[in-house]
Amino acid sequence: MYNNNNIFGYKKTQSINVIENLISLIIILKMEMNSEVDPPPISLLDLPQSILDFILKCLSPKDLLTMSKVCVFLKRKCQSDRFWENHIKEKWGRLISDAVYKEWKWHIEIAKDGVLMKNNQTGSMGSFIGDWPNVCLCSYLEDCKFLSATKSNNFMMSLYFSLQTGTFWFPAQVYKGMMIHNALVNYDSQSNTFQARYQNESWKLIGKNIEWDLVRAPSVQTSPYLLHVSQSLQNLKPEDHIEIQLRPNTQSPYDWFYGVIGHMESCNEDCCECENSDTLIVEFRHFPKVSNLRRIKLCRNKKEEQRDGIAGYCGGIRKLEDHRDIQKWNNLLLQFQMIHVLHWSPAGPPIIGHVQRL
Repeated sequence: MYNNNNIFGYKKTQSINVIENLISLIIILKMEMNSEVDPPPISLLDLPQSILDFILKCLSPKDLLTMSKVCVFLKRKCQSDRFWENHIKEKWGRLISDAVYKEWKWHIEIAKDGVLMKNNQTGSMGSFIGDWPNVCLCSYLEDCKFLSATKSNNFMMSLYFSLQTGTFWFPAQVYKGMMIHNALVNYDSQSNTFQARYQNESWKLIGKNIEWDLVRAPSVQTSPYLLHVSQSLQNLKPEDHIEIQLRPNTQSPYDWFYGVIGHMESCNEDCCECENSDTLIVEFRHFPKVSNLRRIKLCRNKKEEQRDGIAGYCGGIRKLEDHRDIQKWNNLLLQFQMIHVLHWSPAGPPIIGHVQRL
């Protein structure tokens, strides 16, 4: 009979108790169906495939790993991509994009081929795109030994644990003040926060203890050094919320800044023609109205980098359609206005900050 006191010799956890309860229910049902006959011994492997899959789907990552140690059959089942993909989407879905899966596939293939791109003496490896000096580090695995032969054959499971242990630095975007850095981030399970490295020069560390709500998946799949091709410039109108690429010089990567489309000074609000004008006004409303950083003028019909004497080099524009994105910026704007910390560089775009949360 099924031993209710100890499952496979492993310490019980909450999700393994799910298995106990389900198997107990099956035993009870069998007894009720034929109360005159003693129920035959039952084990987890006697269950129909659909029920077994349902049980495994209910397990936590830790318990899936524990269950995989029971036998060869359950090892194959528990390491299946479909179970681990659910856990990745549940915990990391908001932070990782298709680029992360692509980068992890690159690391898996390198590990399988036995070819390691060593960037330092510890045997770390990373993926790069672009040409010098505009080289972008796409991802970074701290220790290539993490990808053993077994782990490299289990794509989703190895990705989950590489994220959970912080071994894998993956591309993401980090909010800081009223701007967003393109960065590489990794997870610290002890503090349940992130740390980030800026993709410029020496990939310097730009922050620790970064909270979950200050990290997001990249909004576009454009390299930080490349101009994002705007798709909706002709349809932009006053009060539309946007994110715009800015950088201090052509050798630096772009950061994204929050802005709102404004009215031209000559606009008659009773008969606004701003939407039909070739001139596009972008307002950074966290600056005072008297600030010369408050408004910049761009040419709506130019699909190339534009130079602004104060803001720096302006790249592409992304119109915000999702109300959650807009609400996030409104919350940050309120925080920014309450704290009243403002830094800027006359040689480049406004460097916007607030009380250090990174």
